[in-house]
Amino acid sequence: MGLYCSVFDCQSPQPTELPDEDFMTNPSLAMDACFTAFDKDGDDRLSLNEFTLICRALFRNDKGHIYVVPSDRLEQMFAVFDKNEDGYIDREEFQFCWNQWIKTIVRPISAFLIVDVQNDFISGSLNISNCSAQQNGLEVIEPINKLLDTVDFDAVFYSLDWHPSDHVSFIDNIKQRPIHPTSPLNADNAQVYDTVIFAGPPPMKQRLWPRHCVQDSWGSELHKDLKVVEHGVKVYKGTNPEVDSYSVFWDNKKLSDTTLCAQLRLKGSTDIYVCGLAYDVCVGATAIDALSAGYRTILIDDCCRGVDLNDIESTKQTVISSNGVIVSSREVKAMVEGRDRRPELGYKLAMELKNSESDLSKNNACRRQSQQQQQQQQQQPSQ
Repeated sequence: MGLYCSVFDCQSPQPTELPDEDFMTNPSLAMDACFTAFDKDGDDRLSLNEFTLICRALFRNDKGHIYVVPSDRLEQMFAVFDKNEDGYIDREEFQFCWNQWIKTIVRPISAFLIVDVQNDFISGSLNISNCSAQQNGLEVIEPINKLLDTVDFDAVFYSLDWHPSDHVSFIDNIKQRPIHPTSPLNADNAQVYDTVIFAGPPPMKQRLWPRHCVQDSWGSELHKDLKVVEHGVKVYKGTNPEVDSYSVFWDNKKLSDTTLCAQLRLKGSTDIYVCGLAYDVCVGATAIDALSAGYRTILIDDCCRGVDLNDIESTKQTVISSNGVIVSSREVKAMVEGRDRRPELGYKLAMELKNSESDLSKNNACRRQSQQQQQQQQQQPSQ
């Protein structure tokens, strides 16, 4: 996919195209051309109005629909790149904007994270169709498989609940641990899906589930109809018997992380597409942790099924309020290919660029270093 000034120049009827090879071998040429295209008054700096034109050209879908960006968000994003706060983005400041923001938006590095599509959640001991929402977990497999067949993700991850037999979340293990005096229920009257407080230390709230996804059991296996790609990486969670782990990033107490964080940094991922089971439990917790870590996060609605309708709606609202987006699977391919560029994700990225310690900022730095090394290798004469 080439990067063209015509992608950004919504005003000129005959924009100057920059071939892909120029972008790759001489990125400064592409950057300068874009700056010049939007410096409408030729004063060698970009005003807020000129930056707004960039955003109008940048944030659109593959059918040419322009997404509206609220004025307050335009001002906040502009301020990220106006580092000397003089009310303009000069060429030096635009270099940061181009390398860290525009290039990521146009060419994201996308990870597909498929959460807990395991036998026990579909037809086993914790079949979610028996929960209040009465949703069928089997229905996520067809759209997930279609995405795996048709979308060229940069990385694919499969998470698995992987519990030891004495896990704290199993209701039949409730008498193995003392209950805190403040717990609303005790070991004798607590039921499946109730929440109790174990004594700890420290005291710990715990929702009780049927025994499920015990390590190396049939119930813990990925469903046989789910496509497992050759380069897919499995991530195991919930392995500590004393702490539950809904998110694929962290256990519920944030005591330890999984291998996912390191894998995403290694691949320089910028965007994470999240789906699977259960929408309002492990999928939701994973999406929220991805947003907290600074990733541009996309929840794929028709590839998820959940436990409780109210909790599913709450999960959606939390993702949206945290600058994530919720899409259907038919929208994913154009987004991964950089042809459908959502302003919420652009805003999220800009806000993360203010925080050099976020995972996304670190990934961008690694990505930039890797690109520089590739360019140096290309420029070296062959022996």
